[in-house]
Amino acid sequence: MIKIDRRALLSGAAILAALAAGYGLASLRPPAAETPHEEAAAEAKTEEGRIEISTADASAAGIAVVTVGRGGGSDVRLTGRVEAAPDARAVVAAPVAGVVERVLVSPGVQVGAGGGLVLIRSADGALASAEAVAAGAEAEAAQAALARESRLLKEGVTARQDFEAARAAAARASAQAAAARARVTASGSPGVNGRATIRSPIAGLVTGVQVAPGGFVAQGAPVAEVSDPRRLEVVFNVPADAAAKLKVGAPLNLIGPDGREVAATIIGLAPLAQGATGAAVVRARPDRDGLTPGAAVSAQASADGEGLPSVPSEAVQTLEGRSVVFVAEPGGFRLRSVTVGRSGGGQTQIVTGLKGGETVAGRGAFVLKAELAKGEAEHGH
Repeated sequence: MIKIDRRALLSGAAILAALAAGYGLASLRPPAAETPHEEAAAEAKTEEGRIEISTADASAAGIAVVTVGRGGGSDVRLTGRVEAAPDARAVVAAPVAGVVERVLVSPGVQVGAGGGLVLIRSADGALASAEAVAAGAEAEAAQAALARESRLLKEGVTARQDFEAARAAAARASAQAAAARARVTASGSPGVNGRATIRSPIAGLVTGVQVAPGGFVAQGAPVAEVSDPRRLEVVFNVPADAAAKLKVGAPLNLIGPDGREVAATIIGLAPLAQGATGAAVVRARPDRDGLTPGAAVSAQASADGEGLPSVPSEAVQTLEGRSVVFVAEPGGFRLRSVTVGRSGGGQTQIVTGLKGGETVAGRGAFVLKAELAKGEAEHGH
C-alpha cells in the first residue's frame, strides 16, 4: 500500500510542473518502514496496487474523479457552453424615457424580485401620473352624478333617458380612469413629480448596468441585466445526425474546464434550429450546482445505452507495458488492469476490466502512476 505524504501534495503547482517536465513525483515519498517486518508488510500491500490519499489531497494534486460511462462506439461527444436558463435571465428596459437620477445597483450585486435597479425622472411619467389623477377625479364625479340621477329617477323627478345617459358617462369615466392607471403602472409607477424606480422582475445577480447617473435613457432602452446563477443550462450545437441519436430525458455526463464531472439531463432538442447549416441545438440542465455561467464544457451521451464502457483517454495509463486505470475507493485508489479498444474524441473504450458505473481517476491519473511506480521501486531495494 502506498501512502502519499499530504505535505508534499500541498505543493500543488510545483509538483505538476515537475511531472510535465518528466521528473516524476519526486517530493511524494511513502513513509519508510521502521522495521524489517513493517517493510515486508508494506511490500505485500504494494503488490495490491493500493494508493492511500484523501479526497482533499487528491484534489490538491490535480486529480479529478469521473464516472465510467457506457455506450462505447455509440457514445455521442458534445461541446457546449453554460448559459442562464431562458426564464432565469432578464434584460430590464426603461418603461418610459427620462433622466437617470441614481443607479441603485452595480454588477455582481444580488437583488430580489421587485428590487430597485435605477431611479429616473421622466416628464412623460409625470404627465401620465397627472392624467391618471384627473381621470380618477372625473370617474368619481361621474359616479356621483349617476347616484343623483338614480335617486331622482326613484322619486319620479327625472326621465329614464337622463339616468341612462348618466350611467353611460360613469362607465366611460371609470374605463378611462382604469386605462390611465394602467399607463402609470406601465411607466414604472412614477409619482406626480415624474420619479420612477425601475425594478427587477426576478431575483438574481446583476450581470450588467447600461446607464449612468445624469444620462438620458430612451423608452425601451436596456438599463440592467439580471440572471439567476442557480438556474443554468448547457447549450450544444451539434450535427443533425448526432442529435438524431439523442432523446429528451436522456442523461449526460458534463465535464467542466477543471475536469470535474456533473450529471445533467437533456431537456430540449431543436434539429432544425440552425437552418441551412444542418446543425442542431441540444439543451441540457445540470442536476446540481458546480458550473460557471459562460464556461465551456464537454459532454458524453450514450446513444443506445449499450456497448462498451468508456473513460477519458487520460484516465488510461501504461505501467510496465500494460494498460491500467485507478479505481476510486474510500481513502484512495486501487490499480486495475484493463484492455482498451478504440479511442476518439478524448474517450477510450474499455474492452475488459471495467463494467461501467465505477469511478476512476481521470485528469491527473499520471500523478498516481508516477507515485505507484516510484513506491514499488523503492520497496524493491
